[in-house]
Amino acid sequence: MTIINPSELDLKDEVVVSVNRVAKVITGGRRFRFNSIVAVGDGKGHLGIGFGKANEVISAVNKAKENAKKNIFKSNIINGTLPHTIAVKSGAARLILKPASPGTGIIAGGPVRAILEQVGVTDILSKVVGSTNPINVVKAVEKALREARDPLTVARDRGITVKELFS
Repeated sequence: MTIINPSELDLKDEVVVSVNRVAKVITGGRRFRFNSIVAVGDGKGHLGIGFGKANEVISAVNKAKENAKKNIFKSNIINGTLPHTIAVKSGAARLILKPASPGTGIIAGGPVRAILEQVGVTDILSKVVGSTNPINVVKAVEKALREARDPLTVARDRGITVKELFS
């Protein structure tokens, strides 16, 4: 796995996928904290996802943004979509991502849409089955994008040509 320097990339504005308020009950009442999920990407296949927790929303988002910049990876995107169908599971969330023909758009909800827009996907079909907890859904999307393999490497691994792969 190669480490990608975020300063070398032309990153778009970060997208706050989710902000959640959590409470800890203590003797004097409740103590509130916030956790957030942020995605950063360049729209050309690079994506970073970060999680942050703090006493204020702004601090939580900033921590998540810094964490996302440290965790940038490259995903295989071909012509604005994925090279093949991917089904993954993270926690209780199951995610299915299917490539779509040009002009379809991003058919996805909430967290999935935000992340796919950051990575540069323009045409895709998706379905979240089971839990819709944003943290598990985001982890599932990250896992799916990391698992995507382009046809050239698949053909090379099998010892055949790309033309033979599709016949």
